[in-house]
Amino acid sequence: MSGFDCDLFVVGGGSGGVRAARMAAQRGARVVLAEAAALGGTCVNVGCIPKKLYSYAAHFADDFRDAAGFGWDVGSPRFDWRKLKANRAREIARLNTVYAGLLDGAGVQVVRGWATLADAHTVQVQTAHGVKHWRAAHILLATGGTPTVPEFPGRDCVITSDSMFDLDPFPRRLAVVGGGYIACEFASIFRGLGAEVTQIYRGEQVLRGFDHDIQAFFAQETRKHGVDLRVRTEVSAIDRRAHGLHLTLGDGGTLVADAVLYATGRVPNASGLGLDAVGVRQGKDGAIEVDERFRTSVPSILAVGDVTARIQLTPVALAEAMVVVDQLFGTRQRSMAYELVPTAVFTHPNIGTVGLSEAQARLRHGAVHVFRSEFKALKHTLSGSSERTLMKLVVDAASDRVVGLHMVGPEAGEIVQGFAVALKAGATKAVFDATIGIHPTAAEEFVTMREPVAP
Repeated sequence: MSGFDCDLFVVGGGSGGVRAARMAAQRGARVVLAEAAALGGTCVNVGCIPKKLYSYAAHFADDFRDAAGFGWDVGSPRFDWRKLKANRAREIARLNTVYAGLLDGAGVQVVRGWATLADAHTVQVQTAHGVKHWRAAHILLATGGTPTVPEFPGRDCVITSDSMFDLDPFPRRLAVVGGGYIACEFASIFRGLGAEVTQIYRGEQVLRGFDHDIQAFFAQETRKHGVDLRVRTEVSAIDRRAHGLHLTLGDGGTLVADAVLYATGRVPNASGLGLDAVGVRQGKDGAIEVDERFRTSVPSILAVGDVTARIQLTPVALAEAMVVVDQLFGTRQRSMAYELVPTAVFTHPNIGTVGLSEAQARLRHGAVHVFRSEFKALKHTLSGSSERTLMKLVVDAASDRVVGLHMVGPEAGEIVQGFAVALKAGATKAVFDATIGIHPTAAEEFVTMREPVAP
């Protein structure tokens, strides 16, 4: 590709961008990657990794309480917020270094600065030493997403998920506005760490898009864990007063909090990239439009990950990046399938799901068989906890294929990951029935449910 400074210029050093840059370089391409912030993007710095670390921390509160039923006297545990923050920061810094090492080891040139498109093949980067330009055969946009907060009186008083990991001081009273993954996870985490948490959601039920049984069951369990979950409620205004943040609710009620998290959605991080000037088409909320090969309306410019607003999950961005690398520098055999993408919500208790909800399955397949089991896990026969577990299978009646698998309970993500392979392979309910369970585990329930629930 003579006449170009590089074969691939990647804008964004998050999961998708780093994967594409590394894999392309390992295939012999000349690759440059630009990133203005810490390497690793949202997932490493203010998303998946720190969130899961804080979720682990929050679970210890339950573990200490449960221990008494098993003969342990752990005294009066004390939580140190500052120590957790320091330990998390140290681990994230280590991961930033690992990402830098991976890129360097693959031969990727990393440029620190803000990148914008100058034309279909030119990227300009504002660095600490001035503006520099690169001519690239291909440009990949992998700039991820960013939190969004609606306009309302008191908007300047709220924080987003990006700020939750370093709050100072620890919020003894936390209000969480929203009903999606992020809102539910942070409500669970901070409740586990000792905060009084009120979660406010304007819809009928949290976790929109999930199976209806999962939604209702989780709402029941999160309330058991002490989260004051209020649905069909919204915030009209927020005032900062001497004793805290004063929330006025839509029904005229009030609430006082030390911090207010708005987790009301994320939008593509596409502003300031120069897309309009180059002619890259965008859709809702600025999402970059791409085809099945992830090419934009400008053929030399591609995009992957949250900036395209397809499925906003790190493993999806990684898979999309591999398709791009194969298309540009490989055999062009890879493709991306968005069916049967498993996911987990690291709430207390966890949620794991893959495939169709019951409602989706009925729309797509018509007749379905539903298998559902709710029970108290063996651990809690001694712990004294009232926590329960829900497991559900949705089966296409015509083919006997399992088209949806859902769980609320401890380690749901770990369990569902394995079953996702079975669904991807097209496993039928007969295959599930013929599989020997591991006893005693919660996971065995998925292969021992025999009688469908009434339609």
